[in-house]
Amino acid sequence: TNYFIQSNLSTMADLYDSDEEELTIENDAVLTKYKTAGEISNLVLKAVIGEVVPGASVINICSFGDKLILDETAKHYKKDKQLKKGVAFPTCICINEVVCHFSPLRSDPVVTIKEGDLVKIELGVHIDGYAAVTAHTLVVGATPEQPATGVKADAILAAHNAAEAALRLIKAGNTNVQVSEAIQKITDSYKCTPLEGMLSYQIKRYQTEADTDKQIVLNPSEAQKKEVKDIEFAVHEVYAMDVFITSGSGKTKEYNTTTTVYRRTEEVYQLKMKASRAFYSDVTNRFTLMPFTIRAFEEETKARMGLKECVTHELLQAYPVQQDGDGVPVAQFKYTVLVVPNGNIRINGGLFDTATCKSEHKIEDKAILDLLAQSANRKAGGKKKKKKAKSAAAEAVTEAAEQS
Repeated sequence: TNYFIQSNLSTMADLYDSDEEELTIENDAVLTKYKTAGEISNLVLKAVIGEVVPGASVINICSFGDKLILDETAKHYKKDKQLKKGVAFPTCICINEVVCHFSPLRSDPVVTIKEGDLVKIELGVHIDGYAAVTAHTLVVGATPEQPATGVKADAILAAHNAAEAALRLIKAGNTNVQVSEAIQKITDSYKCTPLEGMLSYQIKRYQTEADTDKQIVLNPSEAQKKEVKDIEFAVHEVYAMDVFITSGSGKTKEYNTTTTVYRRTEEVYQLKMKASRAFYSDVTNRFTLMPFTIRAFEEETKARMGLKECVTHELLQAYPVQQDGDGVPVAQFKYTVLVVPNGNIRINGGLFDTATCKSEHKIEDKAILDLLAQSANRKAGGKKKKKKAKSAAAEAVTEAAEQS
């Protein structure tokens, strides 16, 4: 997302063992935690995709996704009672022009899925603060026999190919500029635009947002052009690659709905209200520094009472729901990728079937076509074959196991 969240690393080191804070995926235990989070995130993503059908309510799908994350993470690291695990980003379901962070409450108006809707699913899982975040886009009812067409297909295919190109470029020694330039060429081919200022970023323990200088910006705003540094990817880093594409101008605006997703900041303030103190204590214990949804609280009214003072004094960072500025559908693909000595390992995502969308546009730039034709695997190989969702997820896990 494009919200900068300032993080005080010294405070984080106090909260979580500072020796562990330095560990990277070079450490087998850390690699396994990322791998496990990635495996669970894809299992949940596939299950949520199955729930996105005409007539289904968005709140039920979001609740289903979050419960499944908790159920699945509970099966791992049972002996370590101190180890935190669970939701690294609450399940969000964004339809058509709604861009991100839509995860409604029980008290909100019911939103239902309709045939032909472009639906974005976003969620994240963490094990011990090591997070795997992912997002997927589909058109409800689209099949290889009856594929989606028009601007929805253009945006989805542009986003998918952009994400695939990035996967082949996020390797040690390459730069964020190479990724941004390749994505711009791809989106131009489909007469589409990346949403302005959206960030992909390096992930560290308990950091699932743009807390580092190591960022990839698509379609940077004027301010970002001055602020964002050219960076080189390095071995043992982890990145969340997040691609949002629209057939519109690329501008976004706030969507007129309740903000339900928040994340703890590093600000310190002595809360005055008892309800606020109880709420903030619950947030700290249950969600550490990960984003969460107000829906996760049994007593929503009570939570909202406590929330107000926490937001006023910037103890919590809000994630407002965004929409496309032109009101056109936006596509999103996101995955988590580990940079290893001989390439990289994508630990989630990769579930999209290109046959479900048909565009009148295509990529003609030879360099981009050659890049996309490369194997996404670490070992040299021929053209990447289409894989079923199950085998793609299994392959990511097998690769991670081989690496460890």
